[in-house]
Amino acid sequence: MKVFETEKIRNIAVIAHGGAGKTSLVEAILGNTGVLKRVGRVEDGNTTTDYDPEEIKRQITINTTAAFCQWKDCKINLLDTPGFADFSADVRSALRVADGAAVLVSAPDGVEVMTEVYWGLAEKKNLPRIIFVNKMDRENANFEAALDQLKKNFGNKVAALQIPIGKEDSFKGVVDILKQKAYIFNGGKVEEQDIPADLAEQAAAEREALAEAVAESDDELLMKYLEGEELTAEEIEQGLRVGVRNANVFPVFCGSAIKNIAVTSLMDAFVDLMPNPAEVAGEDSDPDAPFAGLVFKTLADPYVGKLSFIRVYKGALTAEKPLLNANKDIEEKIGQVLVVRGKYQESVDRLNCGDIGAIPKLQETETGDTLCVKGEKVIFEGIEFPPSNFSVAIAPKNKGDEDKLGTAMSKILSEDPTLSLEKNLETNQNIFTGVGELQLDVAVSKMKDRYGVEVEVETPKVPYRETIRSSVAKVEGKYKKQTGGHGQYGHVFLDVEPLPEEHFQFEETIFGGAVPKQYIPAVEKGVQEALSEGILAGYPVTNVKVTLVDGSYHNVDSSEFAFKLAGSMAFKKAMEQANPVLLEPIMEVEVRVPERFMGDIMGDLNSKRGRILGMEPVGQEQVIRAHVPLAEMYRYAIDLKSITQGRGVFTMKFSQYEEAPPNIAQKVIEIANAEKQE
Repeated sequence: MKVFETEKIRNIAVIAHGGAGKTSLVEAILGNTGVLKRVGRVEDGNTTTDYDPEEIKRQITINTTAAFCQWKDCKINLLDTPGFADFSADVRSALRVADGAAVLVSAPDGVEVMTEVYWGLAEKKNLPRIIFVNKMDRENANFEAALDQLKKNFGNKVAALQIPIGKEDSFKGVVDILKQKAYIFNGGKVEEQDIPADLAEQAAAEREALAEAVAESDDELLMKYLEGEELTAEEIEQGLRVGVRNANVFPVFCGSAIKNIAVTSLMDAFVDLMPNPAEVAGEDSDPDAPFAGLVFKTLADPYVGKLSFIRVYKGALTAEKPLLNANKDIEEKIGQVLVVRGKYQESVDRLNCGDIGAIPKLQETETGDTLCVKGEKVIFEGIEFPPSNFSVAIAPKNKGDEDKLGTAMSKILSEDPTLSLEKNLETNQNIFTGVGELQLDVAVSKMKDRYGVEVEVETPKVPYRETIRSSVAKVEGKYKKQTGGHGQYGHVFLDVEPLPEEHFQFEETIFGGAVPKQYIPAVEKGVQEALSEGILAGYPVTNVKVTLVDGSYHNVDSSEFAFKLAGSMAFKKAMEQANPVLLEPIMEVEVRVPERFMGDIMGDLNSKRGRILGMEPVGQEQVIRAHVPLAEMYRYAIDLKSITQGRGVFTMKFSQYEEAPPNIAQKVIEIANAEKQE
């Protein structure tokens, strides 16, 4: 395998809304470079980058997959990314290490939601972007409408570099606005022609728009343009190259990935217009510089083992020496360095600065970690992942599968930093959390197909609490049992009162040895055990103060056990008399949405028994803060996606416990009692 110099590398993330044709485009590019004997189709489940069984089954991209190829003496590292919001962590990983993005738009569908979202992520990083209006051969394909939408959404930096010749079934080629020539594609051959007469006027108008966009990205060209001088093709081409690399111009190409029409024009643009890693700030492309790179993706392959994808940012990566995981201060052995094209892997001697590859079987390294040479410690900025707020409770279907579930989960969690598993000790459930429902559904499916573990999935139980609203005094608890030998005797009186600011407090005011000192800890222990299960619905009791005020004992029959039971009995009796109530957890929720959705979001939060705390504008968006009961938030990720068409995000954290409304409390108590009877 040839080793490519930094200047000959292009790292391109292919991003778009699901269904725009990203995987088909990557497949066409690989076919054009000759690395594929046969170009696959998503529908047939045989594409290079959608090779995971879940991707084949669902016909969607789930993982960012790397695929390298060679074009015009350059190595192009393509990162085929998912288009669905639940897998946006992988898009963020790809954008973190790419030097540019190919943004796909479906000609029949126009600019869709996730295209807007991912464009925003690229915009934050000031990444160069080239736009490809795909599916020009499809029914209802409309290039002009798509271009108008692109300009409306992303501004006048968007400029057509091509316009289509024909559309739908008659789509056969493109007009190159810069060269003012037409190109007809037929069976893999390209024929250059003059611009068709019916497109001459449109081509001239788009050339003027392109010249204006390019001029605005260069002061010298702008002066010339404003003085009314016409820019030459060479000036536009040079200005375009600079404009694209500085993310000041976003050229629009068009074509059909499935029919491989005008895909080579896009490939040329990757090489000619996109920056190489040496042109990106912060790179140290000196081959003798000490190595450092960022792990941006982890795969747990059931056959190959763990595979860590890495982007080289300093020096060169070789398999000769162990490296330091700078985040964890742990040494990692490097057995092999691989280049990857889908599931195809090839061992290489080295990866130069700017290149992308993979290292198998790293022990401790995770996504977002920096690997570097020992003694030259550096930690690169990690990857900002989306918030994970969608939870389900999981349990193995088959008894005895707990260990298998643990092993499967550790592999699945290692692949995706947005997934987590926690044991809720209050509800005794395993809580599996991720970005969205589809993501968790895929993970559960992987557990079954890949690791042979079936799980049952349900909505998590709410960890309610119980407390009291009134004080009661001198509540008696007596445990007396007479058997053939020694009996049991414990006798206490408790004062119980609400304690709003603390979980629990125990005091004693015993006078005259009514309860001997050696038995007082046992009374406290009995009360604490009684706290674990309240009298309303069996939930833990909180915010109570208990004072041992009196009691009696027997010289022979009294014991720690008897006083522990007496304490427990007295506390339960006191709870019944002290106006017990159910408490529910309240979450502090922060929702970030485009301004036009603010009214709908506030109405929805109100319907969920939420209290709006405030709002503030952040750029073009509004941030709404509210207190909302946890019971209303378990499906909120789905609701928010529905209301905002996927444009909204939210975070939440525990705030406090509050008394549940009587109608809610009654339902919870009825369900708890029914479960007890079962």
